[in-house]
Amino acid sequence: KSLNTVESYKRDVTQYISYLDGTGVTDISSTTKTTVLSYLLYLQKEGRASSTVSRTLASLRSYYLFMMQNGVVKSNPTSNLEAPHVEKKIPKILSGEEVELLLEQPKNCDNKGIRDKAMLELLYATGIRVSELINLDIRDVCFDTSSFVVTRKGGDEQEIFMPVQVENELFTYMQERVENEKAKDDALFISRLGTRMTAQGVEKVLKKYCATVGIYDPDKARPHALRRTFACNLIADGIDIKMVAELMGHKNIEVTHKYYTQYAIEKRKEVMQNFDITGNR
Repeated sequence: KSLNTVESYKRDVTQYISYLDGTGVTDISSTTKTTVLSYLLYLQKEGRASSTVSRTLASLRSYYLFMMQNGVVKSNPTSNLEAPHVEKKIPKILSGEEVELLLEQPKNCDNKGIRDKAMLELLYATGIRVSELINLDIRDVCFDTSSFVVTRKGGDEQEIFMPVQVENELFTYMQERVENEKAKDDALFISRLGTRMTAQGVEKVLKKYCATVGIYDPDKARPHALRRTFACNLIADGIDIKMVAELMGHKNIEVTHKYYTQYAIEKRKEVMQNFDITGNR
């Protein structure tokens, strides 16, 4: 599992254990299906999103399976439990105007501005994850082929081609990067201290520029919003869902369907609702 998944499972199980302690349950082997259901209902009453409750159930399934394998419990109380229905939400994306304003903010007047512009352009134009961005090394970029190699989830490598604008911004940045005496390793994107950029560092940069142009929606001020915008724009342009899945690095096309098909349906509905049979819009 990815580090994020491991941390999520750990957090969910820890909160479950705290709940059990609070209700006087100190022996995990004494818990039943009713215990788990009571906890899920407790989360719902606390106002937790259906997606959070569903993920918690997945975490507890893995937890109890582990406990069974180690002989701590005799049965898995999460067996045959169904997760609450998760309402499909259309992913929040940035409008064309918002993207244009955002990408105009970093200025090529200093090292930080040059770096920020290259990072944001790369995130938006290729749809890579922020984790993939920060793990890029200098050697991963090849200007001869106008591409770079990214390590996807699961460890598979994929060659990503860059639009000319992105390639130019990245070339400008790398000229500054290779001359940076503070650089401590081969990381492509580095902080002012010369260390590899972190996901939190990239998000902080993005939030700053979003605030500058008046984008305060927290769902839009995250690096993943640029990835969602990339995918939705491809779908809006009529790109085949299989190609979108490949460009997004989704091994399972169902993942792409799950998150972006609803967007395509809503866009078609919008087009038809605004369609005037007389030819006027």
